[in-house]
Amino acid sequence: MNRPLILVTGATGKTGQNVAQEMLERGFPVRALARAHDERTKRLEELGADIVLGDFHDLRTMRAAVNGTQRVYFCYPPQGDRLVEATTILATATRDAGVENVVNISQISARPDSKSPLARHHWLSENILDWAGVGAMHLRPTFFAEMLLILGAATVEREGKLYLPYGDERHAPVAAADIARVAAGVLASPASHVGERYVVTGPHNMTLSEVAKVLSEELGRSIEYVDLPNESWGQALLGLGHPEFLVTHLQAVADDHKRGVFSAVTDVVERIGGRAPQSPRAFIQANRKGFGAEAVQSHA
Repeated sequence: MNRPLILVTGATGKTGQNVAQEMLERGFPVRALARAHDERTKRLEELGADIVLGDFHDLRTMRAAVNGTQRVYFCYPPQGDRLVEATTILATATRDAGVENVVNISQISARPDSKSPLARHHWLSENILDWAGVGAMHLRPTFFAEMLLILGAATVEREGKLYLPYGDERHAPVAAADIARVAAGVLASPASHVGERYVVTGPHNMTLSEVAKVLSEELGRSIEYVDLPNESWGQALLGLGHPEFLVTHLQAVADDHKRGVFSAVTDVVERIGGRAPQSPRAFIQANRKGFGAEAVQSHA
C-alpha cells in the first residue's frame, strides 16, 4: 500500500525529530525540513528521511518543501516574533499544493487576549490554518517536561534549588516524545481530527514544590523549589542572553500558570499516541545526567 508523503518541519527540534522517527517506523515516507545539515539531520537521513533545507519565511523554498507531500507537521521555534508570517507562508504553500492535512503545534495558553505576543500569535496561526482549508488540527501542549532541564538543571545541580515564578498552581509536564506520538497518530489517520484543538498533558498535575520533591527522591539529595518574583526572573533570563521576545512570553505564561491556565490532565497522549505518557518521575530518571546525577540509584 502506498502511504502519503509526510513533511516534518522543525525536524531537528525536540518534537520534530521524534515525529519524523515515529512516521518512518510506521512505514510512511518522510521529508524532513531543516535549516542546515548537522548530526541530527544525518541521523534522520540514516533512518530513511529525505532531508531538505529551507526557511519558514521564504515562500519559494517552502513551496519546494511542500511539493508532492500530502500531510504536514508544522512546528515553529519560539525564539522569534515571525510566527504569523511563517504560518501564512506555510498556509499558502500547502493550500496551493493541495495538501490534505496539517498538524500544528500551538500551546495551551493560546488565546486572543494573552499578555504573551507568542501565545496571541499561536491563536492567530490556528485561525489562519483553519481558514486555508488544509485540514488543519492543533496540538496545545502544556509545559514540556524538558523545560525542567532548560530552566532548572543548572541551579538544581549547583545549588539544590529550582528557581521559577510559577506559584503554587499545578500543571502536568509532558515530554516532547509524547507530544510527537500524538502528532504521529494524527498524521497516520487524520480524518477524525480535522478542526480539533487537543490539550496535550502528562499524567500528573503537580505544583513545582511537588516536582522538587520527586527531584529530591530521584537525585538522592534535597532539592527546594524557590518561587521567584516574575520581574526578577525575567531580568535574570535577559542577563543570560535570552531574547526579549522569548522572555516576555515566559513571564506571561508564568502569570498564566499562577492563574491556573496550565492546570489540566487529559488522556490525549494515550488515546491518540497509543500509550500512557511518561511521568515526571520517569522523565527525571531518564535525564539524571542532565541534572548532574547520572550515578544515582533510582527509587522507582
